[in-house]
Amino acid sequence: MNGVGIIGAIIIGLLAGWIAEKIMNRSHGLLTNLIVGLVGALLGSFLAGVFGLAYYGWLGSLIVSTVGAIVLLFLLGLFRGRSTV
Repeated sequence: MNGVGIIGAIIIGLLAGWIAEKIMNRSHGLLTNLIVGLVGALLGSFLAGVFGLAYYGWLGSLIVSTVGAIVLLFLLGLFRGRSTV
């Protein structure tokens, strides 16, 4: 996350995890959303670098983090399988 600081990274991680949770129709807690969002930020930053995409500020970081979190939840769903509960 470019230039948002540690508090900004936590806030963006929470938002990205929550947005990804809603898009992927999952149900997690606050801490899980934070972890998914922060790991998603790392994954999203890596993917943005691979594809040569530049992003800046809060909005760019939120979008990249959310995409990374969605990819993370998708990959985890492939390995774990989704429960029907």
